[in-house]
Amino acid sequence: MIRSTLSQSAKFTRRLALGLAVATALSAMLPATSVFAAAKNSIVIGMGGEPSGLDPTVAAPVFIGQVTWQNIFEGLVTIDRDGKIQPQLADSWEISEDGKTYTFKLHEGVKFHDGEVFDSAVAKSSLERARGDASVNPQKRFFAAISSIETPDATTLVLKLKQPSGSLLYWLGWPASVMVGTKSAETNKTIPIGTGPFKFVNWAKGDKVELARNMDYWNKDVTVALDKATFRFIPDPQAQAAALKSGDVDAFPEFGAPELMASFEGDARLGTFIGNTELKVVAGMNNAVKPFNDKRVRQALMMAVDRATIIEGAWSGFGTAIGSHYTPNDRGYVNTTGVLSYDAEKAKALLAEAGYPNGLSFTIKAPQMPYAQRTSQVLQAMFAEIGVTMTIETTEFPAKWVSDVLKGANYEMTIVAHAEPMDIDIFSRDPYYFNYKNPTFNEIIKNVELTADPVEQEELYQDAQKILAQDVPALFLFVMPKLGVWDKKIQGLWENEPIPSNVLTDVHWEE
Repeated sequence: MIRSTLSQSAKFTRRLALGLAVATALSAMLPATSVFAAAKNSIVIGMGGEPSGLDPTVAAPVFIGQVTWQNIFEGLVTIDRDGKIQPQLADSWEISEDGKTYTFKLHEGVKFHDGEVFDSAVAKSSLERARGDASVNPQKRFFAAISSIETPDATTLVLKLKQPSGSLLYWLGWPASVMVGTKSAETNKTIPIGTGPFKFVNWAKGDKVELARNMDYWNKDVTVALDKATFRFIPDPQAQAAALKSGDVDAFPEFGAPELMASFEGDARLGTFIGNTELKVVAGMNNAVKPFNDKRVRQALMMAVDRATIIEGAWSGFGTAIGSHYTPNDRGYVNTTGVLSYDAEKAKALLAEAGYPNGLSFTIKAPQMPYAQRTSQVLQAMFAEIGVTMTIETTEFPAKWVSDVLKGANYEMTIVAHAEPMDIDIFSRDPYYFNYKNPTFNEIIKNVELTADPVEQEELYQDAQKILAQDVPALFLFVMPKLGVWDKKIQGLWENEPIPSNVLTDVHWEE
């Protein structure tokens, strides 16, 4: 009896030991991300696309800022989660009465991750690089009003302007305006070095970017909870959902499959979060070529579009209809969706008036992203109802689209989500891919910058929206929401997106 008991005990001990050994072996084989997530001092963020580089001051794709802005790089000022301007590397500033002199007092004791000291000379160098003749900054226009930069002392930076620039302070908070060091500026594309709360560790192309907490972060008023952050790039929506459900990814702040959002309902671990963005989905037309150089054709196509059906078919009902290049989040917003509302019969009549009684045909260059493909397919069916044949040409984004459409204007119609906040001024840029020219509109946009009065600016923005809604240089469709899915214990991620970003400063795991 004793022998039997000892035998059973020995067997149990062996089973326990074997179980522990297997568990240890499995643990060793688990991805590092899972181990880190269990430690509750790290996070794995999923993204639908990989950045082309890691320096937001030399290229425009939003994926760059979504990894680096406020994590690695910081600006003189920043934009908070409510879209408000806040001090950052500049503690304070003063603007002269004529709006042409900005004096910034810089924070002392700030160092870049490589040890370079941040002061007014470095800030001047960073801005000169952004605005100079050789600049490749995607938002070079932000700095066009600056005539000279002065550095009276190490903590004082003075910007002298040619004329008032009502949006300058806001623009200085954007990813394209972050401060870069004199020693690291040229290599930031692959090895980003900033002043932020996280340092760059590694970029495994096609897979992930890894960051680690900056233990010497200058802002002692900020408590950073995460020791490690990993951005994993998963373009396929089904794979995104699988990674979330398996725990390989802790959060997908911009989940790419609205039709799969319902699959997370009732999940004990994962929550869904729907917020606002600035992602305006528009079908741009080349206003310089037939038939789109005729406003009546553009108006007819707009009236052939039922926006509610577009939103349902393209993004599973998630989205807000817009009638101009402006979102309900933006100050001075006017609902212009009723200016050229859906009316297929009126659309046919207007086409006939423009000389196309038997319809017309053209090609849309549509990026491969799901929203663009789905929206194009719904538009194709709607246009067919008024006798218009639209051929869909899938165009690789960003490289081919940027080359053909954005830079070459070699297209008839295209579709893309414009992510920049308050970017209604793109229709006044010359050149720009819409090839839209309206002197009255241009004058309104110019006047926005000549005043710092927010009431005056809002009235001007309202006038600009009304002109675009009537002229229709692009088919204004809908604003995409921010569809987030993440572990319910994660706190501090931004639910709304005033700037395309994944700010990690306040992110932590709930105990």
